[in-house]
Amino acid sequence: MTSFSRRDAVLLGSAATMAAVLAPHMALADAKAVEDEIKKLYGDKKADAGKIKLDVPQIAENGLVVPFTVDVDSPMTAGDFVKAVHVFAEGNPSAGVLSYRFSAECGKASASARMRLAQTQNIICIAEMSDGKLFSAKSEVKVTIGGCGG
Repeated sequence: MTSFSRRDAVLLGSAATMAAVLAPHMALADAKAVEDEIKKLYGDKKADAGKIKLDVPQIAENGLVVPFTVDVDSPMTAGDFVKAVHVFAEGNPSAGVLSYRFSAECGKASASARMRLAQTQNIICIAEMSDGKLFSAKSEVKVTIGGCGG
């Protein structure tokens, strides 16, 4: 029979608590998580291919800083403009990376940023137009060194 000291019990309890708190945050999103996030925004509405130019590197040597640029082809007039652009990652702790909001006054629907990628994964971009139509683009980024703790 093994006896535990009070110190052993406290350490074991602390480790179990930390595991319970951290485990949900260590889970990675997947294609279904991205689909679920898009469904929260747009229901069962389908996105067509086209109009979006998603510029991401094919290979990212370091997942800590992966640059990307999104350009959406639109006249950006009062009657025809890009309302929103959403960027998702299939292998990060959170499926949603970021969202941009545009108006006709922006003149151009273009934005650049950097994101962290935990592993090789698909980046998905959804553009919502002023008439309600959706467009999508997808690109795989191969990550050699993960940026989200990997």
